[in-house]
Amino acid sequence: MLRSGVACSIRRIGLAAAFGTAVAISATAAPAVIPLKLPSGKVLQSEVMISDEDRQMGLMFRSSLPLDHGMLFLFEQPDFHAIWMKNCKFPIDIVWLDEQKTIVHVAEKVPPCQADPCPVYEPLRKAFYVVELNAGQARKEKAVVGSRLEFTLPASR
Repeated sequence: MLRSGVACSIRRIGLAAAFGTAVAISATAAPAVIPLKLPSGKVLQSEVMISDEDRQMGLMFRSSLPLDHGMLFLFEQPDFHAIWMKNCKFPIDIVWLDEQKTIVHVAEKVPPCQADPCPVYEPLRKAFYVVELNAGQARKEKAVVGSRLEFTLPASR
């Protein structure tokens, strides 16, 4: 199984597609940024990670994530998309969503990796999307299992 650098990292990597609509991004293009509405009503500016390269990099080597930002990972199909925190410098909340954008699992205050091998975090149910937030933000913004997030994916880039 591949361990790459996403979300600090995603182990299983899908192709660039969402709901049957391919979204092409070149390896050198910056990720799209879209509004993502949390259950509390707070809107985050979220980087959309579609390409393998973007998903592999995720939040690695960043010193922080602005409080009004998040990161949204898209996959070709639902699966137990696993995350690890290799090369991450700060704790995050990891939120897994199904195809209807309903939260199926939340890992709160996941710390950066301190040992080799790094712990791996997986949802209890298959997910289509993964969202990364600042640690503690999921609970504060009512992002709990069963609630929904709102966002519209970019048509193409």
